[in-house]
Amino acid sequence: MMILLAAAAEHPNALEALSKTFGLHGAFFVAQVVNFFLVIFVLKKFAFGPIQQMLEQRRARIVAGEEKLKHIEKQLAESESTTAAAIAKANEDAVRLINEAKEGAAAFTEQKAQEAISQAQQILAKAEAAANADRERIATELKREFGRLVASTTSQVTGKVLTAADQSRINDEALAKVGN
Repeated sequence: MMILLAAAAEHPNALEALSKTFGLHGAFFVAQVVNFFLVIFVLKKFAFGPIQQMLEQRRARIVAGEEKLKHIEKQLAESESTTAAAIAKANEDAVRLINEAKEGAAAFTEQKAQEAISQAQQILAKAEAAANADRERIATELKREFGRLVASTTSQVTGKVLTAADQSRINDEALAKVGN
């Protein structure tokens, strides 16, 4: 800065020559600076701000989807533990019934043992059937929700409305990847 001032003092027409050489006009330069800052303000207010807000909303939706997925996984784990408890209780019931049958009269011992074993197998079969139904229901619900989240996220990221065929294809691809 000092050099410029010293050069301007030594050559009084140097500033004028510099402005002529580069075509620098004070009023135009100030107008361009004002225009530059106006464009920056308008872009920040009406372009970058809404885009950043939309991206933040998408992040929040993805986080909510992940939390829901964790909740569903937790329900699946609870269902499995409930199933294990039901099977254990069924086994205890079966053992109890078998012991009662052994304590019965000698003539009915064989008949009672067979009834107890049959009942235990039925209880186990029912418990297993209920557990399998719960697992299938939760797995189906998880896949459906995952497919919906993938389709929704894809639709939001691409910014276009997906057709039923697009959603079906995306769901099938996502479920194939999840299944592996």
